[in-house]
Amino acid sequence: MYKIFIIEDDKKIREELSVLLKKYGYDSDVVKDFQNITKEIEISNPDLILLDINLPVYDGYYIFKDIKKITDIPVIIVTSRDNELDELISMNLGADDFITKPYNKDILLARINSVMRRVYKNRVTSIIEYDGVKLDMLRGTISYLGTEVELTKNEMGIIKILFDNKGTIVSRNDIINFLWQSDEFIDDNTLTVNIARIRKKIEDIGIVDFIKTKRGMGYMI
Repeated sequence: MYKIFIIEDDKKIREELSVLLKKYGYDSDVVKDFQNITKEIEISNPDLILLDINLPVYDGYYIFKDIKKITDIPVIIVTSRDNELDELISMNLGADDFITKPYNKDILLARINSVMRRVYKNRVTSIIEYDGVKLDMLRGTISYLGTEVELTKNEMGIIKILFDNKGTIVSRNDIINFLWQSDEFIDDNTLTVNIARIRKKIEDIGIVDFIKTKRGMGYMI
């Protein structure tokens, strides 16, 4: 799972970004101390940074230069300052992309995905495929024959562990323990509900009898 560090002084936007990223399969950290941003980045060790320009204490461009002194982590500038000069400065400094607020969430996710693919092209691909079914970990989707549907974080986690163990049975306890590791609360009843929702979603795009229940043992694909 890729981790994204959010440097944004508006609490509401920070929280919305964090929720959005988690929904689409990313881990995220948010800045807490604007006096020591680079230190927080070193501790977090993210894969990508979303950086606002208008920040308290230090200007975003100042922070950008400090970041580049300690790491080559890709940076996307996200700002309400919608003018060509800011975009030009960002690109000249070495930003990996530039997007203005208010942004379309799909465009933001596409920009993030594009940077991730370019920078981490040697990592394992974000798309897992089995029997014609494709799971896109970066976009939080599952697709079949060109039709896709979005999954929640829990649904992604469940499908992921089944993909990782395709052809073998995964016990309910193993799935629950796997999701607990990502700090998501899930119990036996919640798992049943999530499995039912996943089946409904994937059946709607033509994936039938994909997740099999092995009574008393667990699930498998």
